[in-house]
Amino acid sequence: MNNSLTLKDIAKALNLSISTISKSLNDSHEISIDTKKMVLEYAQKQHYSPNRLAKGLKEGKSRSIGVVVCSLDNNVIAQMLDGIDKFSTDKSYQIIIMQSKESPIQETACIELLYAGGVDGILISPACETVDFSYLQSLQDSGLPVVLFDRLSDQIETHKVGADNFKGAYDATIHLIKNGYKNIAHLNTNTILSIATERVNGYKQALADSNIPFRPELLRSCDYSDTQKLNADLEESIKYYMTLENKPDAIFTAADQISTKCLVLLNKLGFSIPGDIALIGFTNTDLAEAFSPSLSTVHQPAFEIGQLAAQKLISLIERKNHAPEFETIMLETNIKARSSSDFKTVN
Repeated sequence: MNNSLTLKDIAKALNLSISTISKSLNDSHEISIDTKKMVLEYAQKQHYSPNRLAKGLKEGKSRSIGVVVCSLDNNVIAQMLDGIDKFSTDKSYQIIIMQSKESPIQETACIELLYAGGVDGILISPACETVDFSYLQSLQDSGLPVVLFDRLSDQIETHKVGADNFKGAYDATIHLIKNGYKNIAHLNTNTILSIATERVNGYKQALADSNIPFRPELLRSCDYSDTQKLNADLEESIKYYMTLENKPDAIFTAADQISTKCLVLLNKLGFSIPGDIALIGFTNTDLAEAFSPSLSTVHQPAFEIGQLAAQKLISLIERKNHAPEFETIMLETNIKARSSSDFKTVN
């Protein structure tokens, strides 16, 4: 198998579009017999994707699903994968999991390998910097079912399953306000992901609805692509907040790793929680209860997101000759209030 050869390479060599190459390899009725023959002969000559070609491009299924995630080192993603695996296994499909490591280039390589391996469909939670969905779109156009989960995008039309991030952020901010906190900082990721935008907007809306002015200096972003950068950005942000004349009395964090690392850093820097500063954040870690103090969280229905995403993908794989009506499904989050956001004490 030629792992270095891509659909783009074949398209360039034959002066055809990527979509035409994909459709030819999938034996699409939209492509002429002569074109399909030319593409197949070239692909075989270059030893491209023998597993898929060995299937004879028949209508039969491999009963396998490709899953592409940002990282396996993430509580929410791990729980989503459990949901995907449970539903897929119940329906007699196996799953093949690959990591993009937040790299769009690696993400494309993962998708190509899964496609070459003959998966029946792909579930993907896109990398934080992915802006170009044209390759994924070309595979979808050629007949490969694709479903987005967790991180959703308007760049591709398909089923999408995620959490209601706006409402989760709104509820977390309101929780802090009701507990007496008014100067609420927000730590988010430096990504273009819709989940980041939705969480910022939920935070801002909660402030507005509570007649609390939004203070731009309390909104900071952290580099999410690398653990060392994330730690450095978090420490810098916390030190910056605590040097402000009008310091924040609470922090709302918008991502799993930011939430847990923020608690550890605040303790390390000697700040009392919630005495000096309260904390609540998005995370599904089982350790939230065991932290000192226990961490208030926005809990996402991760298992259910994975389960429903798998259900939607398998429904596309097994559909009988009719165009699907795509849905975007946002499941509710819930607040788990613990010690880190207890009622503010007035000295």
